[in-house]
Amino acid sequence: MKLTGTLSLICLIMAMAATALGENSPVLDTAGQPLQRGVDYYIKPAITDNGGRFTLVDGKEWCELYAGQENDSSAEGFPVTFAPFAEEEDVVRESRDLKITFSAITICIRSTTWQLESEKDPESGRRLIGTGSSGEAGNYFRITLQSEGIYSIQWCPTEFCPICRFDCGSVGVLVKDGKRFLALDGSVLPVVFERA
Repeated sequence: MKLTGTLSLICLIMAMAATALGENSPVLDTAGQPLQRGVDYYIKPAITDNGGRFTLVDGKEWCELYAGQENDSSAEGFPVTFAPFAEEEDVVRESRDLKITFSAITICIRSTTWQLESEKDPESGRRLIGTGSSGEAGNYFRITLQSEGIYSIQWCPTEFCPICRFDCGSVGVLVKDGKRFLALDGSVLPVVFERA
């Protein structure tokens, strides 16, 4: 009798967890439509006069590319595509792991997929978001709702590795040498998504 009750409780908890995963709301663009896998979107700050659209930023070394932000809102920037971790999912959902890739071609012949850098910036101590495709946890981000239609982007790939312990963080901006780099461990940058 006790074993049956324990098994029933375990089944109930597993069913609730599976249901909770399926109930994540879709992330909406500025037109109120759900973000779709493989479709181009611009990411831009939700607050005006806080920089422009997201773009690729050159580092100090040749072909060292980082995820960043245009200095002003009139600059074009690069659109991105989203690829949810759940391969059967075509809609981008809140608080679910996904890859973010700039829709850009570089002469560097390297991936433009966002990737958390393994080294902290020596001056600020913050973790920068570079580009590359290791296929590891560093490539998986998530989008969380801040308020109606306004989101933040986080790095916390718990779908990719549910048993791992991560030092999670939210994406903000680090201004360095006149460039705006995306980085964790500072102020959060609220964003919106505009279909390209």
